[in-house]
Amino acid sequence: MESTGGTSAPPPADAEVHRRLVYGDESALAEVYAAYGGLVRRVAVRVTRSPAAAEDVAQEVFAHLWSRPYTFDASRGSLRTWLSLLAHRRAVDWVRGEARHRKDAGADDSALQAIPDAGPGPDETVVDRERSLLLHTALAELPQPQREVVHLAYFAGRTYRQAAVELGIPEGTAKTRLRSALRSLAETLADPPDPALERGA
Repeated sequence: MESTGGTSAPPPADAEVHRRLVYGDESALAEVYAAYGGLVRRVAVRVTRSPAAAEDVAQEVFAHLWSRPYTFDASRGSLRTWLSLLAHRRAVDWVRGEARHRKDAGADDSALQAIPDAGPGPDETVVDRERSLLLHTALAELPQPQREVVHLAYFAGRTYRQAAVELGIPEGTAKTRLRSALRSLAETLADPPDPALERGA
């Protein structure tokens, strides 16, 4: 993914760009990257203190958005905030990994202890668990042809072109099945349970 330099494009409308991402619109990802790529890298470099690591984090963040667009919910917050939080978490993970590597090599692990805990809170843990259950249920309910493409594309790391070859189907068919599956998954995961509401808060 190319760097956009010091300029950024106007941010796209969150709900609309999310819909396009779910439908597999590559231009939507390009628009999001143009608008928020610089922000994601800035967040990452503040944590990692490494421009190279920040680039890696940015790649991970936008790859996550592309492969799992249903994890963003426009009704719960802005895409800008969501990407910033994801970038921070991935950057913290990178720093912790580096600290563990240094510790294994016999270096001082004080940097590891200094990293703030970015683990999910109780509410987030419950929501993540509910989302996971919903996802597994939604996957199980997909038609077999769609389930096969999703498995290859998102669990086996294949592109839809590679999935088409493995399944012996045209590329267009694989892409259509994948988009249909993502639409179904997005609809299922659009409104996960709110732990606060379930507690009667």
